[in-house]
Amino acid sequence: MKTATKLSGFALGLAAVFGAAYGVGQLADPVAPVADARHGATADHGAADEATGGEAVSRVPGGLLVSDRGFTLAPVPAPPGEFAFRITGPDGQTVTAFDEAHDRRMHLIVARRDLSGFRHVHPQMAADGTWRVAAPFGDPGTWRAFADFVPTGGQPLTLGVDVDLPGAFTPRPPPAATRTASVDGYTVALDGDLRPGATAKLTLTVSRGGTPVTDLQPYLGAYGHLVALRAGDLAYLHVHPDGSPGDGHTRPGPQVTFHTEVPSAGTYRLYLDFQHAGTVRTAEFTLTAAGVAGPAAGSPATSGEPTSPAPTATDGHGDPGHGHG
Repeated sequence: MKTATKLSGFALGLAAVFGAAYGVGQLADPVAPVADARHGATADHGAADEATGGEAVSRVPGGLLVSDRGFTLAPVPAPPGEFAFRITGPDGQTVTAFDEAHDRRMHLIVARRDLSGFRHVHPQMAADGTWRVAAPFGDPGTWRAFADFVPTGGQPLTLGVDVDLPGAFTPRPPPAATRTASVDGYTVALDGDLRPGATAKLTLTVSRGGTPVTDLQPYLGAYGHLVALRAGDLAYLHVHPDGSPGDGHTRPGPQVTFHTEVPSAGTYRLYLDFQHAGTVRTAEFTLTAAGVAGPAAGSPATSGEPTSPAPTATDGHGDPGHGHG
């Protein structure tokens, strides 16, 4: 697929371009109208909610919207080398009350638009509700920043915004599909297949020097965290494994099992965070979800007949950007 450094080469008509609040980047209106993903037309966010009772928004996969259910991810100016943002609520005020989810009140995942870079970090919130983190991005290019959080008294949300880092940038296609990843002397093997619109079991086995790792350490309350991003629009799925440390039956490796559901056929990049010997590492995979389970959530229907979007993974709280084993 031919791509360009501008968001228009990637976004598939889903959202307006948002500038960066990173270093010398420029910030555009973070609450510009977003596309109605069911019909492929740009519509005012509030008008879509009013006309559909929120249906159009709630069925869009996580991370495709900068504003959802009245909450908005709003980057703010920051010194060079720092990224800062706020979450505003339905009343337009900055939100300062968040519930802990997986040992943190805010998870920030950043990925370059061509999926050649990824980081999972945890910003710190100031008293005024501004979240700040040092240098979460890598090489120049357009990055997607995902804020994954639970407002106190509300439902889990994943909001996303694009950040442009100036400099020479040549987009690369996702790596070929693979079942094995190597990182810092560790090998992670993946077993299982993604199935659009259906729950799939994925088992990841961690070894080091040919020896299974049986003493994985808890990280954010689990032995592994898995993020899946759909190539093209970066639809976001954050899944967690079966069991939890200390529950009496979950073993600390070598296997970590997840149950996840992707919204459509297509190519996905998977990022597994795991901790061993006091260090968190990330193993990366490319998988293809084959088959057709109806029009993809977040994509226009492929025929003239009215159809409903394919189901997306949820954790029981109503956010299609989350899933749990």
